[in-house]
Amino acid sequence: MMKATLRRREVVSFLLNERKDLLVVAGLGSTAWDITAAGDSPLSFPMWGAMGNAAMFGLGLALAQPKRRVLVITGDGEMLMGLGSLATIGVQQPRNLSVVVIDNERYGETGMQATHTSAGVNLAKVAAACGFRSARLVRDGSQLKALRTAIHAARGPFFAQVKVRAEKLPLVLPPRDGGILKTRFRKALLGNSSDLD
Repeated sequence: MMKATLRRREVVSFLLNERKDLLVVAGLGSTAWDITAAGDSPLSFPMWGAMGNAAMFGLGLALAQPKRRVLVITGDGEMLMGLGSLATIGVQQPRNLSVVVIDNERYGETGMQATHTSAGVNLAKVAAACGFRSARLVRDGSQLKALRTAIHAARGPFFAQVKVRAEKLPLVLPPRDGGILKTRFRKALLGNSSDLD
């Protein structure tokens, strides 16, 4: 199997560069640290505890906000835990949803044990079989510009599995208070309307 050369923080930073009003959901752990390292934003919602649910959270957001682009950035371990969400997304067919899996083939939060993707499980093929309009495996930097363009413009649901190096990086933590995260996200999305109280 080809060794990954991409670095996760560089990939996430590139994908979120010029994000404009993109709504971003990050899975538990490393991807939450990655989106924060790229620049904390009130339009980002890092998942602090619901492992396996980032894609479903993104689906709900995409269905509730059909005129906004929604990006879920999660890891291979988290996506493997929530594989059923790919089938639900495939059935719902949200045109505005992209799911990007940052795949280091490791469970980064529990000791860097190997995940099933290290043994050849291809999440992009799983997503395609579940009915995603487009699904791809990304292995090198030459593919990142097209990936970023697809996140902002492709008709979804769109899926990408991005192979990155297995590396432990310093934590860049988003706010830890779920109430604060929820409130700032809702205000950034919906404004200061009285129905937020």
